[in-house]
Amino acid sequence: MATDSIGRAVVFPGQGSQAVGMGQSLANFSLRARETFEEIDEALGEPLSQLMFKGPEDELTLTQNAQPALMAVGIAALRVLEEESGKSLDQLANYVAGHSLGEYTALAAAGAIELGETARLLRLRGLAMQSAVPVGAGAMAAILGAEFDAVRKIAADASSKGVCDLANDNAPGQLVVSGAKVAVEEAVRIAEVRGIRRAIMLPVSAPFHCALMAPAAERMAAALAETKIQAPSVPLIPNVLAKPGSGLPDDIRGHLVEQVTGMVRWRESVIWMAANGVTTILEVGAGKVLTGLHKRIDRSLVASAVGEHGKIASIVPQL
Repeated sequence: MATDSIGRAVVFPGQGSQAVGMGQSLANFSLRARETFEEIDEALGEPLSQLMFKGPEDELTLTQNAQPALMAVGIAALRVLEEESGKSLDQLANYVAGHSLGEYTALAAAGAIELGETARLLRLRGLAMQSAVPVGAGAMAAILGAEFDAVRKIAADASSKGVCDLANDNAPGQLVVSGAKVAVEEAVRIAEVRGIRRAIMLPVSAPFHCALMAPAAERMAAALAETKIQAPSVPLIPNVLAKPGSGLPDDIRGHLVEQVTGMVRWRESVIWMAANGVTTILEVGAGKVLTGLHKRIDRSLVASAVGEHGKIASIVPQL
C-alpha cells in the first residue's frame, strides 16, 4: 500500500475530456503505451485506438466509445509515468480516484480489475447508459455560481415536473442537475428566477447520474457480479462515498452500481484528500478538466495534468 509520506493523489478524468488525437503522443514515444492500446483494442475486438487518434469526432464522442477510450489514455499515460519515473502507482500516490467513468480507470490502474475486462465493462456501461432513456427524453444542466444547498433546493422544486437530481458536485459554484428534459428545463428556469449567475443546458446524449439511469445500474450490477475484482493496490475514493472505501470486492461492486444513478461527489472527495495529507493531485489522462476544478476547490493544492508525453517527461523530476 502507499506510504503515508507521499502526499499525492492520482486521479482520472470522466466523459467530456475526450478529443481526437488523444493518446497519439504516448503511442509515438512509448512501446508500453502502444501495448496498452493494443490490449484494449483486442479486448473490444475493434481498433478503438485508431478512432482515438484519427476520429471522426462524432463517433469518438459516442458514450460507448468515449468511456473505454478515456480509460485507455489514462492507463497508457500512467504506465508511461511509472516507466519513466521508475516508480509504481503505490510509490506515486496515497490515493486514487476518478470522475464517473474515471473510477473504473482508477480501479484498473490499481490492479483491482484486469485491463481488458475494464474496457469491456465501460463499453457495456456506455451502451447501458445510452439506452436507459429514450433520446431526447432526458437532459442535464450546469448551474453555475450557486452553493450546493441552493442547487439542491432548485432540483427538489423542479422535481414537480419529473425526475431532477443533483448529478455532479464538481467544485464550488459548479454543479450539474440531471433528469427528465422538462424537469431539467424547469430547474434552469427556477435558477434564473432566483438570480443564479448562469444556468445552461448541456449538450449530452443522456441524463447521467440520476434515477432515470436505474435500468443501466441493473445491467452493470449483473455484469459486475461476474467480474473478478481484488483489493486495489492504493486506497480508492469512490464517487459515492467521497472518502476511501473498504477495498473489499463486493463493496467496490456496490459503489460502481450506485454510481450509475448517484451523484459524483468530486468536491467533497478533493476536500477529504486535502484534509488527509494530500498536497499534490496528478490528473492522469486526457485533458485537464479536473485540474481546473482542483484549483477552485482548494488553492493550496498543487494540481497538474499529465496526459501527453512531454508533460510526463517534465513532471518526472518532481516525483
